[in-house]
Amino acid sequence: MKSVLMTLMVLVLSRYVPAQDYWLDFEQLEDSLRANPKPVFLYFQTDWCSYCRKMEAEVFTKEIISTELSEHYYAVKFDAEYPEDVLFDGKRFSNRNLKKSRTPFHDIALLFSGEQKAFAPPLIILLDERFFIRKKINSYLDSKSLYTLLSSHR
Repeated sequence: MKSVLMTLMVLVLSRYVPAQDYWLDFEQLEDSLRANPKPVFLYFQTDWCSYCRKMEAEVFTKEIISTELSEHYYAVKFDAEYPEDVLFDGKRFSNRNLKKSRTPFHDIALLFSGEQKAFAPPLIILLDERFFIRKKINSYLDSKSLYTLLSSHR
């Protein structure tokens, strides 16, 4: 009886939480850009970042945001402390800081954050279809601010 009740609750609640199936990894992004170029939304986060968790719970779950991202962007969500190598654009990116630093940021996160300042999550980067940076933001954005940003840079 409990399992039937739990199943019903999951089904009912899932109607109110929009699916977040628009996230790609860097390999999928490369394939998608090759097949059909369009703007790119990069979101770098970490497990310990409270503002990242807040964005994932309160912003990315909004239907207006998920619709904007899935219809007008290729969206990549990346753990900035990811321990594995990433192949992108014919290059291998690694986490050379793993086991060397308290904050072992991956090389691909450091590349996109820029060399002039230290990496700080959440990091949001908007790129055009040719992969040129249009906007870089190192802070929490509420759903209204993120929607304004996304709709003005498509």
